[in-house]
Amino acid sequence: MKTILVVLDGVGDLPCLKLKGKTPLEAAKTPNLDFFATQGKCGYMYTIKEGIAPESDAAVIAIFGYDPYKYITGRGPLEAYGAGIKIKPGDLALRTNFATIKENKEIIDRRVGRTLSSDEAEILAKAINKNVKLPFPFLFKSTIQHRGVLVIRGGFSSNITNTDPGYVAGGSFGIAKKVKGVLKVQTSNPLDDDEVTNLSASTVNSFVEQSYSILKEHPVNKYRIKKHLLPANIILTRNAGTELPDFSEKRRGWGAIAALPLEKALAKLCGMKVLKFRYPDVTGHAYKDLYDMLRKEIEVAKKYVSKKFKRYDCFYIHFKETDAAGHDGLPIEKKKMIEIIDKEFFSFIRKIKNILLIVTADHSTPCSLKAHSADPVPLLIYGKGKDGVKKFSEKACKQGSLGKIYGKNLLNLIKTIK
Repeated sequence: MKTILVVLDGVGDLPCLKLKGKTPLEAAKTPNLDFFATQGKCGYMYTIKEGIAPESDAAVIAIFGYDPYKYITGRGPLEAYGAGIKIKPGDLALRTNFATIKENKEIIDRRVGRTLSSDEAEILAKAINKNVKLPFPFLFKSTIQHRGVLVIRGGFSSNITNTDPGYVAGGSFGIAKKVKGVLKVQTSNPLDDDEVTNLSASTVNSFVEQSYSILKEHPVNKYRIKKHLLPANIILTRNAGTELPDFSEKRRGWGAIAALPLEKALAKLCGMKVLKFRYPDVTGHAYKDLYDMLRKEIEVAKKYVSKKFKRYDCFYIHFKETDAAGHDGLPIEKKKMIEIIDKEFFSFIRKIKNILLIVTADHSTPCSLKAHSADPVPLLIYGKGKDGVKKFSEKACKQGSLGKIYGKNLLNLIKTIK
């Protein structure tokens, strides 16, 4: 049997007032997902463990069958690898966001209103690389829209805090914070007394401060302000790391369909074949762009599953946009996205015979919190018998025969189900 693993990024949620007390999954019309639930087995999953609101890197590592506490080495190096940047042990790599702040460092939007084009970001990145002066070689690279990565060459420590207030260090990986009240740009601080750690934090702070001085006066941002768009006037850093994980056991025979650097990096490091996919750029209309991106992901996924079905034993397919709606606190948009995925993708999957289908999420992103949460995610396995669950949703899946599982045990669980 061919296996198709579908990760609906951040699809888990909590009851929403705008949806009359239902979650987006509960409110959405999903006849195809509900068919798979009815004919399959369901459960609920903590990708890391109870009480942890994970970021996507640790969560996806777990879903791939690895212990995140053993393998996660920081998201920064993964973002760098996914962006095609080679790093050596000791290089300090950080995930970054272009963001918008007031002069008092109060954050207006951590993602520039989702309207920053990759072309604009690349122009801004060139200005930063040219004009920021650090005592060490560095490379700042914009990746997709507001996302980017910073690599500082040398021998550094990753034991430092984020300047991005949306996430905090949780050992070797980041943990999402609940978004409450006014957020401000943070100072990166050392988490130990080592001289190298102090140097690492101060170097990051210098980069952030200098980049702000450059970005706030840049013509791209002055033009954006004239067009009533948010300026990309600050760079927020998080998830420092100095090395890549070494996955000794590889996932051979897998084809990966993912658009963003992080998911592509993890798939490649795990031994999967990353299938080519260019993420469409933004036009300045945030949710029109997100729907265009979602439909492009669906189109590409259908094409590869159709054309490469015999070549790969397993497909890993990652849909990102449901997470964006959760972060933006828009349950109606999240519901619409779920319905599009059901109608345009899962109706296609339903026509394929003799498959093992796994549908889940990397984490929950409740619209009421506008952030990742520690809530479990729904899990559906089709092709290994059925247990009577009638709908793919958070509440319904908790009644399924699979019960509670942890992300790192998912692939092994599939082998034991009869």
